Amino acid sequence: MEISIVTASAILKGRFSKLPTRDEELFQMQIRDKAYFHDSSVIPDGAEISSYLFRDTPKRYFFVVEEDNTPLSVTVTPCDAPLEWKLSLQELPEEASGEGSGDDETDREKESSCDDCLFSYKGNDVECFIASSSPSGLYQLELLSTEKDTHFKVYATTTPESDQPYPELPYDPRVDVTSLGRTTVTLAWKPSPTASVLKQPIQYCVVVSREHNFKSLCAVEAKLSADDAFMMAPKPGLDFSPFDFAHFGFALENSAKERSFLTKPSPKLGRHAHARPKADIQKVCIGNKNIFTVSDLKPDTQYYFDVFVANSDSNMSTAYLGTFARTKEEARQKTVELKDGKVTDVFVKRKGAKFLRFAPVPAHQKVTFFVHSCLDAVQIQVRRDGKLLLSQNVEGIRQFQLRGKPKAKYLIRLKGNKKGASMLKILATTRPSKQSLPSLPEDRRIKAFDKLRTCSSVTVAWLGTQERNKFCIYKKEVDDNYNEDQKKREQNQCLGPDTRKKSEKVLCKYFHSQNLQKAVTTETIKGLQPGKSYLLDVYVTAHGGHSVKYQSKVVKTRKFC
Repeated sequence: MEISIVTASAILKGRFSKLPTRDEELFQMQIRDKAYFHDSSVIPDGAEISSYLFRDTPKRYFFVVEEDNTPLSVTVTPCDAPLEWKLSLQELPEEASGEGSGDDETDREKESSCDDCLFSYKGNDVECFIASSSPSGLYQLELLSTEKDTHFKVYATTTPESDQPYPELPYDPRVDVTSLGRTTVTLAWKPSPTASVLKQPIQYCVVVSREHNFKSLCAVEAKLSADDAFMMAPKPGLDFSPFDFAHFGFALENSAKERSFLTKPSPKLGRHAHARPKADIQKVCIGNKNIFTVSDLKPDTQYYFDVFVANSDSNMSTAYLGTFARTKEEARQKTVELKDGKVTDVFVKRKGAKFLRFAPVPAHQKVTFFVHSCLDAVQIQVRRDGKLLLSQNVEGIRQFQLRGKPKAKYLIRLKGNKKGASMLKILATTRPSKQSLPSLPEDRRIKAFDKLRTCSSVTVAWLGTQERNKFCIYKKEVDDNYNEDQKKREQNQCLGPDTRKKSEKVLCKYFHSQNLQKAVTTETIKGLQPGKSYLLDVYVTAHGGHSVKYQSKVVKTRKFC
């Protein structure tokens, strides 16, 4: 540390070589390529640098002010952890010497104290030191993170009035919630004078989080993912290079070394920063619009909203005053009362839910639920007096038997799927022997015998059960290009034979078998046209009159016989 100060003192006092101004070509080139300052302890005038701090390991940067009465502005942006930082003007000794003072302990105590600090701060706000008139000299910025390893950004300039690197905020920098729904929130804010007055290119970025508000876009990006620029973080003690004067235009021993240094920086030893899990946060940049609707939110959930205005050329940004809001609750749905032994038709919207209540006689021993999903699968949950007893997906017909409890009440929740609306029939009873829905085999397909096809008939078979039920078969002529999408529209198993035309009916018959392996019936459908396609449906009807349809089958007669 002392060697760098002494060397700088000799240069400042002796003026052996004039320090470059920001207008010089080399310095401008170095500012454009921030890689030159990545591992340097020098802060360039008028350019923002990004760097990394290890926990409890201080880091020092230096900034040169060449002339007295010069304006000075230093801005520090913490990213993902609070920082302690202080700015001081170094006292340069009268006599320069490359040797140490011999009292290292005294020097360290002096450096750690802040009696002669120009400014000090502790926290995670974006904080700025501004002086309209500063003496010439060597300024030291010391930063420390006591919580964890962290990223940060620093910007220093001697021309703050003309630079204006950070977009300005309006006189009212608040973000307002103008509309609030169950899944949407509309935000509005006043435009930045940087765009409306100075006509500089800007864009607004909206950040939504369920954790907290953010004070800088740097903090947002650090939360979203580990920055690629810091995947190889320098080790403590190896990233501090006191005053590399090559950055200030001083030649090295030969020009070849200088070209090599500027074009290919020497690699630093480092350790990998572990990628963090993706946080519950979203960022979207929307151009220069100052109103935005956030959608796909969860009902009855608190969210935090931040807006940042960023300079499109420099990517430097300023934070508006964020806000928070809780989305509205889901509309309370009416609970449908189920009657013992009665079938209830239920319609559930896409991604929607329906609630049903069953209050059987107080002295019941068992409760049986019959659920018939007419289209796609639905999810059913059954709670008894608030305790979850059942949670399953149901496709087709399912039967659930639960142990009863005196005076118990049952709450049934039916949830639709993402594909589309759901239709179903549900029956709750304490007397399962008197069910209203027919019993069905597990395999409800209709099988067609290809070898038995003729030009005017087809032969099909389907399975039955041990209970005697009524089976009716229907046919309908369809086009040859009848596809799966059309077939799917016919798959509503809850539509009974009463919805079919009388001319489509082939026959009805009763059938059952005590031996399940022999519970199969066949039927030959005659009177068909050669080379035509037909849609066949089989309906089974229970004693209570409710019907269930088997899976539809498309068959085609032979064209030539």
